[in-house]
Amino acid sequence: MLVVDVDGVLSDASGRQHLLAGAERRWAAFFEASVDDPPIPEGIALAAALAAGVDDGPPRPTVLLTARPARLADTTVAWLTRHGVHWDLLVMRVDDDHRSSPDVKRDALVDLRATGHVPELAVDDDPRNAEMYRSEGVPVVYVHSGYYDL
Repeated sequence: MLVVDVDGVLSDASGRQHLLAGAERRWAAFFEASVDDPPIPEGIALAAALAAGVDDGPPRPTVLLTARPARLADTTVAWLTRHGVHWDLLVMRVDDDHRSSPDVKRDALVDLRATGHVPELAVDDDPRNAEMYRSEGVPVVYVHSGYYDL
């Protein structure tokens, strides 16, 4: 199974980063504005290539694991459809869960494994998430979005 992040890998969230600048981060507005994100063609192509499988093997199922709140499921699915993104399962943050992205994604990874999914590879743009995947034994492709201070 391939695990792919949405914002910063498939979707260009650079136009809404200003909503997180300053002392007061406007998370609700940040996530609501995601409907207008342009696609990242290279990220979409990378996810498709990685999902295609290797050595003529079967394609890898693709799980999109995002820290976007679940209330945005309809607009997220519409965005994915509009931009031709293939996926098999969409996993989103529970509404009103204010934990860090790595904490949310670690718990989601535990749930995926508990339901028989075997994560073979992850793609993410948050260095904290990349480290979490590594610590959980999942190889990760880190994509530098520029959204995070390194």
